[in-house]
Amino acid sequence: MKIALAGKGGVGKTTISASLARFLGEKGERVFAIDADPNANLALSLGLSRAQSEKIVPISEMRDLIAERTGVEPGSMGAYFKLNPEVGDLPDRFKLEHRGVMFLQVGAIKEPSAGCYCPENALLKSLLMNLVLLRDETVILDMEAGFEHLTRGTAQAFDAMIIVVEPSLQSVLTASRIHALAEKIGIRNVFYVGNMVRDAEDRAFIEREFEGSTVIGYISYSDEIHSAVRQGRAPYDVSPELAADVAAIWDSVVRHVGGALGS
Repeated sequence: MKIALAGKGGVGKTTISASLARFLGEKGERVFAIDADPNANLALSLGLSRAQSEKIVPISEMRDLIAERTGVEPGSMGAYFKLNPEVGDLPDRFKLEHRGVMFLQVGAIKEPSAGCYCPENALLKSLLMNLVLLRDETVILDMEAGFEHLTRGTAQAFDAMIIVVEPSLQSVLTASRIHALAEKIGIRNVFYVGNMVRDAEDRAFIEREFEGSTVIGYISYSDEIHSAVRQGRAPYDVSPELAADVAAIWDSVVRHVGGALGS
C-alpha cells in the first residue's frame, strides 16, 4: 500500500503520518515513512530524539551524492545531467529505523527560480519513483500541500491520498485545492481525515463541508497530543485514543481501496 498525506500547515498531517507508520510497524508491516515536507518534523513525531533529528541531512542537501548520481554538481547552470539516476540503493543506505518503521528524509524540491537545481529534483523524483513503483514496502509519504515531488506516473501508483483537515474554513479551502490537484495528476482515491475535533459541532462542520467526499475518520483534540508535540515526543506513544483512531482510519483505507494488508 502506498499512501500520501497532505493538508494545510498546522492541521496535524505529520502527527497522523507518523502515527499511521507506527501502527503499521507494530503490526509487523514493512513500512517506510518518507518526510517530503520542507518543514521536516516527521522524525520527531515518529519518536526519534531531538539530537537524532538534528543530525539528519536530507537527501536533497547531499551535494556529493547528487553529483555522483546525476553527473552534475548541484546548482550547475546549463549542464547536461542524468534524468533517471541510479537510486536503488539509497533507501536502505540512508534509512533510520525506529520502532519497526524505516524513516527517510528526502527534503524539498527546489524552485527553478532559485537557480538551476534540476539535478537535485531529478534525484528526488527518481528516488520516490523507486520507493513507490519498485519496492514492496508500505509507504507513508508526508508531503506539503503542493505536488512538486510527484510525477504523473508516480502519483498514479499511489493507492490513496489522505487530506488532513481541521474544522476551519482555511483548512477546507486548502483541502479542496489539494483534492483538485490530486485528481488532475491521477491519484485514484482521495480521502479526508478530520483532526483536532473537539465536539459534535466540529464533526458536523467537516461532514457538511465535504459532503459527497469520503471522510474516513476523525481524531479528537487531545491535551496529551498537544503536549507531546510541544515536547517533541511521539504522540502515538502517549495517547491510546490516537492509536485506536489511527487503527480505525487504516482499516477504512484498506476497506475503501479494496485490499487487505497481510492477508
